[in-house]
Amino acid sequence: MSVQISVAIPAKDEQGNIGHLIEEIHAALEGQYSYEVVLTDDGSTDGTVNEALTTAEKLGVSLHVVSHEQSCGQSTALCSAVRYSQGEWIATLDADGQNDPADIPGMLAAAQKLENPHFCIAGYRKNRKDTAWKRFQSRFANRIRQRMLHDGVPDSGCGLKIFPRATFMMLPYFDHMHRFLPALICRIDGQIVVHEVHHRDRQAGVSKYNAWNRAWVGISDTLGVMWLIKRAKHPKVSSVQSR
Repeated sequence: MSVQISVAIPAKDEQGNIGHLIEEIHAALEGQYSYEVVLTDDGSTDGTVNEALTTAEKLGVSLHVVSHEQSCGQSTALCSAVRYSQGEWIATLDADGQNDPADIPGMLAAAQKLENPHFCIAGYRKNRKDTAWKRFQSRFANRIRQRMLHDGVPDSGCGLKIFPRATFMMLPYFDHMHRFLPALICRIDGQIVVHEVHHRDRQAGVSKYNAWNRAWVGISDTLGVMWLIKRAKHPKVSSVQSR
């Protein structure tokens, strides 16, 4: 049976979260879709991989673990997961458990209504479970990004997204690209659909991000994506002839 959906998860030191997340993916998709979980272990030093493998074996979940020798960052980890996936569509999740896999079926239903072969169903965490300071940072950053990129996405930091694997493979790779997937898909005339999703508190471990390690790369990356968008060409093919 062909794989319909690959759930791609970049992870670093998420022992205590990853097992429960795989259980939730199984509960959300089993019996409805043919699926697999592709986990990139981005240089973890804890028991993330063993916990994932043990949980998948217990549940009978098809799991593939791609291990990096050292940490390369979330975008590179996501790229590795997608490249080793077999599904027609990709669902991305953060490994910390703050995304709810129960939202995936509704997002897949939205995707099935689209005619454009290139699309992104982008999660929107309307009721975020973060601190007031972190929510303020995100709102401020998203407003600036919207004015510059016009991708129609109010929550670029939400890790829950769905898109065709073939679409992702057409995109230019760069570090931190995972935050610009809707804009990059717009660049190839793709369709963006915003889908409200749940957001939850982290149950174990600590966040790998803060205001300082996002700010400067966010500015330079946004300018870089603007450069890519302005230089994109969309030819209208009048005919194709063969002999």
